[in-house]
Amino acid sequence: MERLPDRRADIRDFLATRRAKITPEQVGLPTSGRRRVPGLRREEVAVLAGVSTEWYTRLEKGYINGVSEDVLDAVAGALQLDDDERTYLFDLARAAQPSSRTPRRRKAVDVPPRVQWLLDSMTLSAALVTNGRLDIVAANALARALFAPLFDSETTDARGRPNFARYWFLDRGAPDFVADWDGALGATVALLRAEAGRYPHDKALRELIGELCTMSAEFRTLWADHDVRIHHGGVKQFQHPDAGPLELVYQPLDLPISPREVHSLTIYTAEPGTPDEDRLKLLASWAATKSKEISPTGDRDS
Repeated sequence: MERLPDRRADIRDFLATRRAKITPEQVGLPTSGRRRVPGLRREEVAVLAGVSTEWYTRLEKGYINGVSEDVLDAVAGALQLDDDERTYLFDLARAAQPSSRTPRRRKAVDVPPRVQWLLDSMTLSAALVTNGRLDIVAANALARALFAPLFDSETTDARGRPNFARYWFLDRGAPDFVADWDGALGATVALLRAEAGRYPHDKALRELIGELCTMSAEFRTLWADHDVRIHHGGVKQFQHPDAGPLELVYQPLDLPISPREVHSLTIYTAEPGTPDEDRLKLLASWAATKSKEISPTGDRDS
């Protein structure tokens, strides 16, 4: 039988890293003398959460089984967790509950044809679908053109499927493709950390994290920070090899394809009336022309 992951280390490290980020001044506690540790002490968190120091110490050691939601909510408030971090803490608590059943291995979910039709109908926006492991499982023509460096990267899997995490951390050309490479790395790790909290028994996810920890010092460092992100959107700047500089607005949306796996539809578009819109339209035209050169069977027209 597959050995199940021990969640205590994740709970311990997550709470400890959150506690280290908060100063006494931020929570209205008096300070005096030299402090041996950054952030709050355990006893200070206990006071803020309304529990005993012994109880909170036990919680921070990973013994979360049986803790009520009210107490977890009080600890989240004391540590000033944001919504994503709070969700992650509750996910860890659920994963720590004993179960008489061995968790079933998650199987990859095929994207229904209707989703691909939806993507293909968006001709002036790059649209793609990712799973919780950040595999690109579906994309329209403009998304394939926009993210050509990912689709052409040697970091794609055996099926030729791109993965944002492998690309950002393992492809040497990745820093040249996006302006805020450090931001891309941090967001990627935070998204994978949240996914690991939701699905701690996902073998493919654990293998991906293990691969990245082995092959990337940057990933190992960021993974140890225990930062979490579930929903994100904003502006991203690219240096596209064909279209040149592009500043695009992006927004992810939950896509309920299957209850067994989380999927997200992300749409990238340019602000109307800007040079970025002109360059994106040129890229869309190029992508449409290339798409017409290929027949539905994948063979080029004669």
